[in-house]
Amino acid sequence: MKRIYLLLLFFTNCILFTSCSSDQDSGEYQLKPEEDEQYSGGKKGTSFNTSEEAFGFFSTHLTAEQQSDFGIGNSFFRQSWVTAPASATARDGLGPFYNAISCSSCHFKDGRGRPPMYAGELGTGLLLRLNLPQTDVHGGYLPETTYGNQLQDVAILGQDKEGEYTISYQYFYETYADGTQVELRKPIYTITNLNYGALSGSVSISPRIANQMVGMGLLEAIPEATLLNYQDISDANGDGISGKANYVYDVVSQTSKMGRFGWKANQPSVKQQVAGAFSGDIGITSSLFPNENIPNGYDGSSIPNGGSPEITDQTLDKVVLYSSSLSVPARRNYQEQNILKGKQLFEEVECAKCHISKITTSSTYYIEAFRNQIIRPYTDLLLHDMGNDLADNAPDYLADGNEWRTPPLWGIGLIPTVNNHTYLLHDGRARNVEEAILWHGGEATTAKNNFKNLSQSDRQKVIDFINSL
Repeated sequence: MKRIYLLLLFFTNCILFTSCSSDQDSGEYQLKPEEDEQYSGGKKGTSFNTSEEAFGFFSTHLTAEQQSDFGIGNSFFRQSWVTAPASATARDGLGPFYNAISCSSCHFKDGRGRPPMYAGELGTGLLLRLNLPQTDVHGGYLPETTYGNQLQDVAILGQDKEGEYTISYQYFYETYADGTQVELRKPIYTITNLNYGALSGSVSISPRIANQMVGMGLLEAIPEATLLNYQDISDANGDGISGKANYVYDVVSQTSKMGRFGWKANQPSVKQQVAGAFSGDIGITSSLFPNENIPNGYDGSSIPNGGSPEITDQTLDKVVLYSSSLSVPARRNYQEQNILKGKQLFEEVECAKCHISKITTSSTYYIEAFRNQIIRPYTDLLLHDMGNDLADNAPDYLADGNEWRTPPLWGIGLIPTVNNHTYLLHDGRARNVEEAILWHGGEATTAKNNFKNLSQSDRQKVIDFINSL
């Protein structure tokens, strides 16, 4: 009898203890984070720093040689290029037409650019792509006849810049199911003061914001087969989502490869992304892109350059290593109940169908520290139709004018700390996470409407979760 009494006493205490637990008022089941959920970039690609330098750390598991190359690449990424000839021969050759004087002009502290805040503000990380509807032999769309594939609004001394652009906004409201309204703004771009002739009548103009740099090597390390497994071009499962891979021209191998980088996944590798930015944004030639960007018909033969090419392969490779090995900031507040509830709602409203939370990298990536890492990038790197409201009508290889690559969400909550702003989407039109969600359309319409039908409290939990990434 004494034994039975002790057992009854034990179970009674268990019941009393449960009823007095921290969730007795809410009556909700206590959610728990996944194991190692804080390691957004895996255990070897995550940094634990939430300061304004949060995007600028390398994996502590890099080799000594890689750490040295990281430092050199960092210096070429951050320091300004100058016009040739100059005593700093390793950094001369700027322009003659360009958008920025350094990589960090657009990716300040390895972070995210923004639209200009006033007319004439330069080097903020927004540029205008220009292309024609015809394709080249590799399937890429042709650059605009006179000005090439982007408008360069700065020129070196003695040269007239290509032109300028201004932004105006149209404002309207999106209404939630509970009647709450949110103001959205749609940018309108006007190109003015063209110095080398008119634009082609069939040109498409696509604004592109410089994204945060973290985790690029980890994204490159994802096996192609893994990403293709998320593809559903014909929407065979009937969920309204039909992501597809972009296949683009790889300059190094001279073959078609899966695109992973850029707003339309139009670059197959970190190396080509970096070399393309040197060429288009700063006017620095490389072995990948050896030709200067000058307006068609313009004689640039008398303009001095910084060598042929202006950045050596050795230096380019160090900048590529730097860009590839930037760690991803660890999650913040990931154990808190409102964040965990937001994560649950994020999945329930179907955001996670494109923003894939957890992926494992390959076992063969050239940066050994990034092999076999369980990462949480919140992307599938595929193209999705995002609807007419976000369309730029500018095709890019297999991407049509409505399609955009799913952007990784990791690090998004630290953009205000690093870059002192919250502008999101490909052109910075969204002024915060909430506006970015409300701009979703096309394949994301169901997810957006599910979000709009949540209570204000639950909507805030989803937003807080995204900002914890």
